[in-house]
Amino acid sequence: MMLPLALMALCALAAATAPRLLARADWPDREPVLALWVWQCVVVGLLLCCGLTMALTAAAASSVVRGNVFAPAPHGVVEAYALSAYGPWAAPVAVVLACGAAWTAVMLTREVRAARARRRRRRAELLTRSPLLPGERPARYRLVVLEGDRPDAWWLPGSTPHLVVTTAALRRLDGRGLDAVLEHELDHARARHDWLLHCSSALAGGFPQVPVFAAFRDQVHRLVELAADDAASRRCGRRTTALALVELNEDRGVFGPCPAGFARVPERVDRLLSPAPRIPAARRWRLTALATLVPAVPLLVTLVPALQALR
Repeated sequence: MMLPLALMALCALAAATAPRLLARADWPDREPVLALWVWQCVVVGLLLCCGLTMALTAAAASSVVRGNVFAPAPHGVVEAYALSAYGPWAAPVAVVLACGAAWTAVMLTREVRAARARRRRRRAELLTRSPLLPGERPARYRLVVLEGDRPDAWWLPGSTPHLVVTTAALRRLDGRGLDAVLEHELDHARARHDWLLHCSSALAGGFPQVPVFAAFRDQVHRLVELAADDAASRRCGRRTTALALVELNEDRGVFGPCPAGFARVPERVDRLLSPAPRIPAARRWRLTALATLVPAVPLLVTLVPALQALR
């Protein structure tokens, strides 16, 4: 039973320390793409710890599961894991973790279905407000210009993605500002931020008692916007991108008492106008490698008995 206990100890250690270390670090706002990678590695590592523990305890509790898990392994490898010594706790632990895995799948499925339903409704609204012209066929991407009194732009993912801009935004933004807004939205599409948002929301909604998942969701929502801001600023300049953010959001009152959902806009503008220097490339590579070790460690720990048996 030592190996499952070691895996769950690793899971608890990563869940407790990773959010604190990232909150204290001075680099995530300067390197949002790297910070997103680190968060993903942490969460994948946690899920791997739980999944490997479930597989080992289920193999100890059931000969059928054991035959499937260790089917390609030599007999000596199975003995190295000493599954018969796990005791009566193996079955309950496996059942609890299997229920957690099933609940995770349910929450992710519900999140994706809800997102698809929202997208279908919004696409239907767009077709009503901006129907296809006679003879026009839906292209791979569709640029939609809507009549509207409020400047706005957004990306609507789906089988036929839509890039939507209101006429008020076209009137208010100059050419460079509009390019910055469009580049921001296109970066969301290229990086598939929508899937990252769905996964983080599903975990946080499915396990509200687990603080690391709530922190993951909150940070993902913040970091994807910073990453898209950086992509726009690389093409159009930081000042242009900041002015475009101001032009799009000043009518919403976000630079006074911020309404819900827009509280981070002033911080994003300040970050663009007073940029902190990027961290050195060598440090970026070190952080990337360290983050990759987070999901690799549970795998290596699990393989230790097998590697010792095969020596």
